[in-house]
Amino acid sequence: MKYLFKATLGMAVIAALVLSMLAGSSLAAEEQTTIVMDGSTTVGPIAKAFAEYYMGKHKDVQITVSESGSGNGAKSLINGTCDIANMSRFMKENEFKACVGKGVMPVAHVIAMDGLPVLVHPANPVSGLTVEQIRDIFMGKITNWREVGGPNLEIVVISRDTNSGTYETFETLVMNKEKITEKAEYVGSNGQMRARVQATPAAIGYAGLGFVDKTVKALVVNGIKPSAGTVASGVYPIARPLFMFTNGYPKLGTPIHHLVTLHLTPDGQRMIEEIGFVPVTDYTLR
Repeated sequence: MKYLFKATLGMAVIAALVLSMLAGSSLAAEEQTTIVMDGSTTVGPIAKAFAEYYMGKHKDVQITVSESGSGNGAKSLINGTCDIANMSRFMKENEFKACVGKGVMPVAHVIAMDGLPVLVHPANPVSGLTVEQIRDIFMGKITNWREVGGPNLEIVVISRDTNSGTYETFETLVMNKEKITEKAEYVGSNGQMRARVQATPAAIGYAGLGFVDKTVKALVVNGIKPSAGTVASGVYPIARPLFMFTNGYPKLGTPIHHLVTLHLTPDGQRMIEEIGFVPVTDYTLR
């Protein structure tokens, strides 16, 4: 009987150890965290840099970043299909109402500043325009580059898609709610905008500051060159904040909290500046 008890006890201990190992495995699986970010193509490079940085330090966290546009980012947050909505504009009143209707409380985190350079082909001799001239071009009032000191070429107007936060910023700060010409072409991302302008000598478009390179020329606007310094000082006329929205303020110490506050750290500021945007803190004018 004594030996039977010992054997039973031994089996119980082994069973307990197995269950403990299984439970530990299950717990480890439960601790695997997946975070979904969706929205703006402008904020996308920052979100991807933040995600790679964080995953490099936390191997148990998986972060996906989609770039479906600011409007779709808001919809994803409303529908609970993303944890962080990346937006290049502030949330609209109807989006806030839709959030509240679904029990979502949107909290905005300003992660960087951005300018919207107006882009032309590098071969275009025009170096600067006023906001009014840009508006007239996009309205279709000015249709040839010779009307603003350029070559005798019909202007090809290229705009971002209407679901884009970049489009809405341009519509507000440049178009003053005037309609863009029906002849305008529309592209789905900042990258597509840059590619279209660099391949079209008569084109004019606009994109986020971080998407300007040597393949396109950024125009001086109202006598101000678009740069990190002019955006930071507030003198460049077409500028805006960039946002990450969460459902409520994230709990301190969670991956989501670390992601939406990474811009406040030296590493976050460095990443934002390297990508071509403007940090919101500790920025020295250049």
